[in-house]
This record gives sequence, structure tokens and C-alpha cells, in this order.
Amino acid sequence: MDNDHSTLNLNINKKQPRKQLKRGDILLDRYEIQAVIGLGGMGSVYRARDKNFKMMRLVAIKEMINKVMDNLVQKNITAIFEREANILASIRHPAIPRIFDFFTIDDCSYLVMDYVNGKDLDDLISKQVTFFHEKQVMEWAIQICDVLSYLHSYKPEPIVFRDIKPSNIMINQDNQIILIDFGIAKIFQEGQKNTMIGTQGYSPPEQYRGEATPMVDIYALGATMHHLLTLKDPRLEAPFSFDERPIKSINPAVSKELITIIEKSLNYKPEDRYQTASDMKDALLGAGRRTGLLNAQGFQSTSTFQKVSSSSIKPIWSFSCEDEIRSTPLVHNDTVFTSSLDNNIYAINTENGKFKWKFATKGSLTSGAELFGHNLIQTSNDGYIYSINSIYNRENWKFSSGHPIRSGSCIAEGHAFFGSDDNYLYAINLSTGRLAWKAETSSSIRSKPSIFDEKILFGNDHGDFYCMDFQGNLIWTFSAKRGISSTPIVKENVVYFTSLDGMIYAVDINSGWLIWKFHMEKGSMSSPYIIDNRIYVGSADSNLYCLDISSSKEIWRFKTNHQIVGQIAIYNNKLYVGSADQHLYCIDSDKGNQVWKYKTEGAIIGSPVVFDGVVYFGSTDKNLYALIA
Repeated sequence: MDNDHSTLNLNINKKQPRKQLKRGDILLDRYEIQAVIGLGGMGSVYRARDKNFKMMRLVAIKEMINKVMDNLVQKNITAIFEREANILASIRHPAIPRIFDFFTIDDCSYLVMDYVNGKDLDDLISKQVTFFHEKQVMEWAIQICDVLSYLHSYKPEPIVFRDIKPSNIMINQDNQIILIDFGIAKIFQEGQKNTMIGTQGYSPPEQYRGEATPMVDIYALGATMHHLLTLKDPRLEAPFSFDERPIKSINPAVSKELITIIEKSLNYKPEDRYQTASDMKDALLGAGRRTGLLNAQGFQSTSTFQKVSSSSIKPIWSFSCEDEIRSTPLVHNDTVFTSSLDNNIYAINTENGKFKWKFATKGSLTSGAELFGHNLIQTSNDGYIYSINSIYNRENWKFSSGHPIRSGSCIAEGHAFFGSDDNYLYAINLSTGRLAWKAETSSSIRSKPSIFDEKILFGNDHGDFYCMDFQGNLIWTFSAKRGISSTPIVKENVVYFTSLDGMIYAVDINSGWLIWKFHMEKGSMSSPYIIDNRIYVGSADSNLYCLDISSSKEIWRFKTNHQIVGQIAIYNNKLYVGSADQHLYCIDSDKGNQVWKYKTEGAIIGSPVVFDGVVYFGSTDKNLYALIA
């Protein structure tokens, strides 16, 4: 924390409060505001970019505008804000946002902390049509018990949160609990009483008397669980009246085991409740095992029962082109380049999604660009391959094959290698734009070549797969039953590719002999991706497959609602893949379970790209999107 800004210095005589910050505003020449993500009685909560980092680092900034005139109230508000800063600065738990900075500008104080990409339970409740499933409520409650146990046993003094309620419980993209808003959390001291602070309906009787022991958090958690399972807001009911709204009479599907736990936590007297959050967690685990809702090992931190919905995921920004985006974006430094069917390649600022420039070809662009130094190499359906200076947005050179170029290009050894609809594979000198050589094949080439150990590997629409040297001489060929338009991938002298015949092929790179093949339900244009000993590939049968590359044994498959054309991206053990069903999916790479999905208004044909913790992808709804990975 910057010591120059750690002390509150509010102008208490300022009568006009500061206006809400807007996108593009910058605090301390460091924090660039991107959006308002929350509103409160004392100010707003903003998503911002920390400009001290070259990579995209997002933070949440909580604002307190001291607009009251009463000095005593001012002092109390300031003390609450300072208390929150001090508590968050001292604790470290994955379910609690970290604080990075705390400063004051004029009459406004700001708290800078982790940005949590997700929704609070209050938002989820407002959109819920049916009751939350018992298993999901149980798993969330176990996570809350974990963080309460940490707080209640914190050294040197326990911390009582004092305001457990749905709006203070965030669900992030991994379906994990994040506890927010520590504004009224209190260091617990035996026998000490304070002004009643809390939320009616969730607070127990003793909290109204100014008592704040760890048992108030137990009660509030029980009230929150009751709300989730019945959708009855306790703030709209008489205090302490949960026994007048029995869970079973409202939601008969809830087990008696879980009801017993909730009822115990809601006892009027603190001594009749669970005495620790650990005790309540043990009771929840036991109930989960007895009902079969949790496995024999108990709750797993990577909960997959209830997926985070599209409405919980918000883009950092989106940019609209004039026509569909079917290509894969290219990210370099602070710019993302995307190619569109409107004939243009666009340069977009990665931080804010603002337009930098565009370059027009004479044909639609279905493949993404490649980078050679500061130059973009772009193939077009107008039959040309272009070299474009990415800094000055000007053409260096262009070369024509005379036919649409749909394969995209591969850059190696100072040359661009690409296939054309005239059946030829081309090698073009990247410095001069002149033809080095071209080699004829049996059909049009829409497979982007790969380079490995001075070998050029690609397929064509007839189903022939080629291995050539750097002079265009044929080394070997392999024949599939239908066309090959995927980009091959190589690992340990084996090349892997898919075909429209429904096969994934593994072929020896030196001899061209088949090692194994795997039969999917339909053909595939998706390019394989390998990490460790697993290969991931999509198919027109709507599945994403995960196979063992040694044995071709299927490990798992993930079903979408339409074909998968693009390749996956991977980041922090999660896979990102688009589907023609209009969704981008985030999938657990180990088990193949959905973590979240985001819906666009068009099919996602190209592949996503993850760069500095942000996933970029295009859609046929004409938009390029940037989401937190």
C-alpha cells in the first residue's frame, strides 16, 4: 500500500459530492476506470485496470463519498471504511478479496482490491425461477463455513463478519464463494457490546442488542440457506420468524438432514446453535454423505453441479465489426487483431476495446493474421496474401495466387507457407513478397500448414495429407476418406489431424504410417490441441473430445448443442472453446466439466485466444469479445 495515500483526509465542508466516475477516468495516474459494477449508499464500485502492469490486471475499486455534514456521522463512516481496509489488508484467504491500495482524493476515499468476475447470490436469487438445488446450497454453505472458520480463529483476535447475506456472497466463474464487503466486520472481544449493525432478517436477536459473537455469523448463514431453498426473503418477514415458514412446507424436495442443520443454526439462543463454523461444516458433510448428495470424500472444491450461467459472465468489452467474424484473433502487446467477412482486418486496443485502425482487402477474411516482426501476414478470399505494417497501417506488399486463399498462413524461416483453392501450396519470401516456390497437390488446400523439423505438413479437400520439405519436395502422403481442413499438430514425431470422414489420425512423421485412428460420430474441421499426454479436438457431432495420445483411449467428452469448428485455448487448467450453438465454453481440463459458458448472438466458428489472463474470441454476430479467463 502506498503510504502517501493511506491516511484519510476528507474535506468535510464540501457540500457537492463528487460525481460518479466514468469509463476512461484515471485515479492517481494508475487506475483506469472501465465500468460501474456496483452501487451502494456511500458510493459506487468500479472495475478498473491497473496501469502499473503491462499485462491486463483488473481490480475492483470501492468508493466512499463523504457527503454528510454531521461531523459525528462523518467520523463513524470514515471509521467503518478504515476498518474494512485494515481487516482486508491483514488477512489472506482465497475466498476473501485482497486489498492492494487505499487512498483519498478530496471528499472521496477509495479501496482497491481483487476484481471478482461473477455474480452475488442476491443477483442469482432475483433471476431464479425454481428453487436452488439442495446439493448446490449445501456446497456453497460448506465453502462459507470454511471462510468463517478462518475468520473466527484469526490471530491475534477473531473476526466476526456480522453481515452474512446473499448480496455479500459472490459466486465467481469457478462456482467458488467469495465473501465481500467487510465494512462492518468486527474484531471480536469477549463481553464487548457495540451499536447494532447488520441486516434485518439475517441478524439474530443478540445482534440487535449490540452483541457480535461468532454465533451471529452461524445464524446469518442459516438464514441465507433458508432464503436460497425457499426463495422467501427474510427482510420482508417479521424478525426471527423462520419457524413460521418451515422449509418442508415450501420446498418439499429438501432433505430432513439439511433442514435439521438449518433449524439448529437459526435457534433463538446462541448457545443452542452450532458453536463453531467447523461444527456446522462437519454437520453439512455428514448430511451430504447420508443423503448421497456428496461423495464419500465429501465436498470437492471444484464443484461442478450448478454451472455459472451466461448472465453471470460479463465481457470486459466488445467491439463490433461490419460483418461476421469467423477467424481466430491475434494478440500482440496492447493490440488485438481480428479479421472479418467485411474484408477488413481490425486493430483493437486490448485495454478498452477501442478502435485503432483497419485495413481493407478486396475479399472476405475467413482466416486470422500471423505476425512477422511488426508486419501482419493476412490471406484473403480475393486471392492475395498481404503484408501489412502493423504500426503505420500500410501495405508492404501483396502476392496473388489467382484463387481464394482460405487456409491461413504459417510463418517459418523467413517465408509464409499457405495453400490456395488452385490446389497449390505456396512459399513466399516475407521480405520481398516474391514467390520462392509452389507445389501442386490433388485438390484445393484449406488446411493451414504446420512446420516441424524442416517438414511442412498439411491436408487438402480430397483427403490427402502431405509431408514436404522446405523446397516443396514430397516426402510422403497419407490418404483419409474425406477432406482435411484442420491444422495438424506434432508431438514426439507423431502428427495428429482430423478429417471430414469422422476420424482423428495419428501418423508417424518420418514414414507416414498410421499409428492409430479414433472414430468420432461425425466429421471434423477442428484443429487438435495437445497438452501433456492428452489431445483435445472438437467435431461436427457437437462434442469436444479428450483422448490419451498414446493409446487413443477416450478420457472424456463434453457435449455442446452444435458443431465445434475451432481449436481450444487453455489457461490455468481450463479449456476455452466456441461452438456454433453461440456459446463460448469454459471447461475443466481434467474432468471435462463445464465451469461456465457465455452466450453471444451468433455462431462461434474461430478459435479463442488467451493472453495475459483475458480470452478473446469472435462471433458471427459481428462482435469481438474480451472476457476474464
